[in-house]
Amino acid sequence: MSQSDNMDDSTAPLIEHLTELRTRLIRAVLAFLVGIILAFVVAEPILQFLLVPIKNTLIELGDAAPTLQYTSPQEYLFTLFRISMVFGFALSFPVIGYQLWRFVAPGLYKQEKNAFLPFLVASPLMFLLGASFAHFVVTPLAMAFFLGFADVSSIFAAILGGAVGGDVPADVNVATGGLDAAVADDSVRITFFGKVNESLDITLKFIMAFGLCFQLPVLLTLMGKAGLVSAEGLGNVRKYAVVGILVLAALVTPPDVITQGILFVVVYGLYEISIFLVARVEKTREAKLRADGYYDDEDDLGDDLDDDLSDEMVDEFDNDLDDSLGEDGPKK
Repeated sequence: MSQSDNMDDSTAPLIEHLTELRTRLIRAVLAFLVGIILAFVVAEPILQFLLVPIKNTLIELGDAAPTLQYTSPQEYLFTLFRISMVFGFALSFPVIGYQLWRFVAPGLYKQEKNAFLPFLVASPLMFLLGASFAHFVVTPLAMAFFLGFADVSSIFAAILGGAVGGDVPADVNVATGGLDAAVADDSVRITFFGKVNESLDITLKFIMAFGLCFQLPVLLTLMGKAGLVSAEGLGNVRKYAVVGILVLAALVTPPDVITQGILFVVVYGLYEISIFLVARVEKTREAKLRADGYYDDEDDLGDDLDDDLSDEMVDEFDNDLDDSLGEDGPKK
């Protein structure tokens, strides 16, 4: 057989893998495009749902009819398309995950398949849990924090009016959500006119940040199953993890202490849960190895006894050597 024939035989599996990869990628992209189209059909109701936190915050501040605006002709269309991209990926993720699974499954052993498949299912569930937490808990707190500053001047005006025994100026209006902050007849009226894309940007950032952070237990537990990390190692780097989480909270959230603190508490809690899960994985793996005969407690005990005997023999040899030498050196 010639050298060229050997080369052709070696490249044949590679070509087959590349062909399989191309097929899986094409199917995943097609599923993503279908998801975008389906999400675009209902993009308007999704947008209304995502803007609920800011609407409720404005109503609580006194705005009876909250209004958001867009300032360029294409802005609203691009906002809907952005929503379609995010939620289209969410809709198509089961198909994309299945294509990924079909590509890697032939190269896995049965035990590896059983270990990998649950994490493929748990990942979207944890992302959905993190996104729900961001939308229903974090975003309302952030909106109340940001928009609450618009009412500060009105509060001070009321305090000042009471201190001097006068009335609050008539143009200090809280009827638009506490967002008109004039304290004199000739002052500039400061009113909140929110833009659709900027308000949606904050909401989507929170959803993506918390959704990805909730993947931490899934990722670390999978790495623990693969033997890449250990519970002891994760516990030893806990102080470095705290610093990393603080930096992450400062980067992915707006510059306010409330959301940064919430993200830090949540992610650090997930880190501790990950340590517990990795420890459980290690305990289960060790129990299985013992059942299969790879671990032998008697061998471990024998090794300890051998170490003790070796130490005793070394001590006895040293004592005999000292006795033979005596106090004045070697015997002549």
